[in-house]
Amino acid sequence: MINDLISDGLTRIRNAALRKLDTAKLLHSNVVEGTLKILAAKGYIESYNVVEEGNKKFINVVLKYDENGNSVIHELTRVSKPGRRVYKGKADIKRFKSGYGTIIVSTSKGVLGNDEAHKQGVGGEVLCTVW
Repeated sequence: MINDLISDGLTRIRNAALRKLDTAKLLHSNVVEGTLKILAAKGYIESYNVVEEGNKKFINVVLKYDENGNSVIHELTRVSKPGRRVYKGKADIKRFKSGYGTIIVSTSKGVLGNDEAHKQGVGGEVLCTVW
């Protein structure tokens, strides 16, 4: 049984990118889907779609590569873990990697990227960072 679906999903994306696979298959949860929505909007993945197989849901993620065949995602790191939660206020999540990276935050208004969370004036649990 998997306790942390977010870490599992990020690891599956990381491993699929290292093997230069076209797609990765993740287990479904609303937080994972919200995270993928941000990754797709920022251009780190091509697309994703939710698939039901029997009574279980999965998410198929289409990975994105540059013209040289390298993954667009350079680093994908889980920050807040089940054993150690990390929370940041709105002033602390302003920028990441000089604006080239993204911090994904779980807020009271849903899962948001750092720029959107700062614009709405909310902080929350830092799920992961990507650049």
